[in-house]
Amino acid sequence: MARRRVSLTENHSVSVRWHGHATATISDSGTTVLTDPVLTNRVGHLRRRRGPSPGAAVRTPDAVVLSHLHGDHTHLPSLQLLDGNTPIIVPVGAADAVRGLREFDDQLVEVQIGDTVAIGALRITVTPAAHDGRRWPRGPAHTDAVGYLIEGSATTYFAGDTDLFTEMREWAATCDVALIPVGGWGPTLGPGHLDPQRAAEAVAHIEAKHAVPIHFGTLWPIGLEKVRPERFHSPGKHFVDSAAAAGVTATELIPGGTLRIGERQPRSA
Repeated sequence: MARRRVSLTENHSVSVRWHGHATATISDSGTTVLTDPVLTNRVGHLRRRRGPSPGAAVRTPDAVVLSHLHGDHTHLPSLQLLDGNTPIIVPVGAADAVRGLREFDDQLVEVQIGDTVAIGALRITVTPAAHDGRRWPRGPAHTDAVGYLIEGSATTYFAGDTDLFTEMREWAATCDVALIPVGGWGPTLGPGHLDPQRAAEAVAHIEAKHAVPIHFGTLWPIGLEKVRPERFHSPGKHFVDSAAAAGVTATELIPGGTLRIGERQPRSA
């Protein structure tokens, strides 16, 4: 598959700010994209949050991308906090699968794998993901989980929630930065997820120039406080170590931390 590649330049400020879990603000060429926004302190039974909730400045991106329909990625209370004119890019079928998503009808842009959407100076291409993205307990089987390749002054790969799959390289090879899931919110991971070691294999597979671990250490259920440090905080460090062993530079951020692409970064923040 031939892919358009964008070389990182020094003419624009390109940054990634991780707000926790799978929520990040990607700023490139004067355009901002918010991923899988979870902006509150509670998501269903997840009632503990590491660090403060993202502030009001996060709520006015140029676009939002949703990777799949699970409640910790398509979070309706967080979407309701956004500016009412913000385009929300979702997998096709999402509006029919999630009760309440239709209230955002005027903002929804439904996309399929391979589609490209222009937002400001950026091109956003929809990529596959190896994950069951249906809304539970029920959901249409044809609703895909996806990732997004965001191209401007840099190429940023937001993998969403996924396992490693062979075609990942065809879509995201040599990206400037990969936002890669390395954990979850519970004590175990089911199918369709990456742990730190396998996430390191994924970023090595696509030869990412830089990687940031996401989807860990942010939200957890009440009652698991005693296992919090090991189960929830450690995947980021384990990923950074494993990525380095695989030859990929990686930076662990704390919620609210920022990576500026092209600048020299510390090993962790």
